[in-house]
Amino acid sequence: MDKTRFVIPSILAAMAIFVTSCSEPPPPTPTAKEETTPTPESVVEKEAPETPTLKIGYSDWPGWVAWEIGIAKKWFEEEGVDVKFEWYDYVASMDAYVAGNVDAVCMTNGDALVTGATGKPSVGIIINDFSNGNDMIVAKPGIESIADLKGKKVGVEEGFVCHLLLLKGLESVGLSDADITIVNTPTNETPQVLASGAVDAIGAWQPNSGQALKTVAGSKPVFTSADAPGIIYDLLYVSPESLAAHKAEWMKVVKVWYRIVDYLKDESNTDDALKILSSRVNLPPEEYEPFLKGTYILTLDEALVRWQEAEGLGSIYGSSKIVDDFNVRFEVYKEPLDTTKYLDSSLTKSLK
Repeated sequence: MDKTRFVIPSILAAMAIFVTSCSEPPPPTPTAKEETTPTPESVVEKEAPETPTLKIGYSDWPGWVAWEIGIAKKWFEEEGVDVKFEWYDYVASMDAYVAGNVDAVCMTNGDALVTGATGKPSVGIIINDFSNGNDMIVAKPGIESIADLKGKKVGVEEGFVCHLLLLKGLESVGLSDADITIVNTPTNETPQVLASGAVDAIGAWQPNSGQALKTVAGSKPVFTSADAPGIIYDLLYVSPESLAAHKAEWMKVVKVWYRIVDYLKDESNTDDALKILSSRVNLPPEEYEPFLKGTYILTLDEALVRWQEAEGLGSIYGSSKIVDDFNVRFEVYKEPLDTTKYLDSSLTKSLK
């Protein structure tokens, strides 16, 4: 290679710089005032509000998969809010929230309390739905009712929502946990444990409850969340810091949610909605439809009723208090929480 092709232009360039530097005076040094006086453009740039990207962790539950409709229809863009949805397994979504990887996460009201007591508090701003049959106590063939569980073994993950559902079912027929033997079982293993014959019944939510029904021929649900509506609410929980800093942006998210609900409630949209939701979890629409029916998605008016402070399962406040009592009783955490700090109805109420 002829290296002169590179050396000669370099020399000529150096000479040009030398000549230029000898023939022209050096540029004036700016004064301190000139350096600090802002231009109108810089003032506008500094005063322009920062538009945050709101990160939301969500997982496989029909009331949360419903966010896909807003994403697919680009309603967040239309509302002028920058939202990034991040898909996780359910437990991983809560871990991501505690780690600060997302600003908000979709959780049940019970799990929000557990996450707050053991990791990071949050504030529920949208009641998406309540479980309406997707959470089940599934019994093996020959057991016809929740009362028939007396003296039997039940596999359920202790401290989780289906444990609470089981207790509620037993209470409805005058029984208690003292009348059965609870076998602590991870929820995702309950179908296999029921099939093995190690227990007489299991407690699980979809898709595990449905899988148990398929796996064990002749098994049946003997108590479901439809028998205790409001025992398990599903909400969008936001970090207190993000809610305080970006309340106007979260308000836009609430608006989009109720646009999604209105779309879902219009039966003429059912086929399109099922297509969008089922594609998120790689199921045919016809297989996803029962899951959606097992979830009662609340309209704005229905949600406002549930936001009223009252005792009992008809209020998110009453339900959360019941769950808090359950968590303390079973030592999920030690001390009762102020559950009202985990709820903020103001954004939903402002839509009326």
